Amino acid sequence: MTTKTLSPEKQQIIDFIDEQQENLIGFLKGLVAIPSDNPPGDCQKIAEHIFQSLKDFQFENVSINEVEEEKVKAVGMIKASNVVGFQTFGNTKGPEITLNSHGDVVPPGLGWTQDPYGGNIVDGKLYGRGAAVSKSDIASFTFAALALRQLKETLNGKISLAFTFDEETGGDIGPKWLLEKGLINPDMAICPGFTYSLVNAHNGCLHLEVKLKGKSAHAAEPQYGHDALEAMTGVLSALYEYRKGFTKIKSNIPNVGSPNLVVGLISGGINTNVVPDTASIRLDRRLIPEENPQAAEAEIRNVIAEALENYPGVEAEVNQILLARSFGPVPVNSPLVQSFAANWSEIMDGEELPIVGSPLYTDARHFYEADIPVVLFGAGPRTLLEANGHRADEHVKIDDLIKATKIVALSLYDLLKEQN
Repeated sequence: MTTKTLSPEKQQIIDFIDEQQENLIGFLKGLVAIPSDNPPGDCQKIAEHIFQSLKDFQFENVSINEVEEEKVKAVGMIKASNVVGFQTFGNTKGPEITLNSHGDVVPPGLGWTQDPYGGNIVDGKLYGRGAAVSKSDIASFTFAALALRQLKETLNGKISLAFTFDEETGGDIGPKWLLEKGLINPDMAICPGFTYSLVNAHNGCLHLEVKLKGKSAHAAEPQYGHDALEAMTGVLSALYEYRKGFTKIKSNIPNVGSPNLVVGLISGGINTNVVPDTASIRLDRRLIPEENPQAAEAEIRNVIAEALENYPGVEAEVNQILLARSFGPVPVNSPLVQSFAANWSEIMDGEELPIVGSPLYTDARHFYEADIPVVLFGAGPRTLLEANGHRADEHVKIDDLIKATKIVALSLYDLLKEQN
């Protein structure tokens, strides 16, 4: 691929990636072939494979960093190690840019027509669990960094490759752990995304467990008990009524939409002939970036308390299970965003890069919380549904994989280019 408007240096980058296509695809197929399902959360084999691959690619200071056992168990995993490697350039006083992607995946599930660990290529699509989310970005980021090596003396700073394995459990022992340990010290970061938009903000998420405690009684004499399950129906009705108001709240960030609330789990009771003395639910409250998590939690607690005024004898215990904070928006006029916008347009024949938020939450929030500008961009489709992300027959288009690698590499070049 030759692009008339590219500088000779940028054309070298494009040519390298074109020449390395088969190696890039082969690297991704090798990642897909290694099961790294989370749960159960034993990702040591793929971590060791990536560690050896980065050494073979001759990255600098490659390390495999095992997370403390108690922290691994605390997030429900069996074993986790984070892999880090560096590529330094002429003047190391320039910025450190971290490329972070995760190698853990949801289990394959049923309904596949292709081997979920086969990496089969059919009609220009590479199939397998993690092909789109997000093993493709491990491959893309690695080869983008390799492409810059040939221009090493004309650039300033360093790239840190940080490949982690706990995204499906929240990222606390992945990117957050690496930042806290000082194993990476980025001035900016790029996390997994899709090829057809750049994400500069995303929603947060609050998980609460609500336990109601009443008093049991024989079903023949229910008047002597306090029915926790009946009270929970009142709490649920109040929560669903509260949720209706979210339609009036709109984020100013494109694609983020409104807050939301879903009750995903419910349990309670002892037996069919007993007034239930306990009932519990777990709820998922999605937070737009403009919202305050503490205020949102306080609202929910108030809704529950008011609902229980109609059920004397029943008490509530509300516990926070998860708080994943939202991030962004990273300013559209920032060098990080603008470098992607310019190079995306170059590769996509003059089109304008959509810069949007996401209703999902990701590991990117850990960088943003540490005051590190971060965006989401990578190898993938326009939507998760298009690629069957987290579904049977997950896949990535080979063309998208190649385009994303070029766009990332060109953007890194601009961010690391020596300014005379």
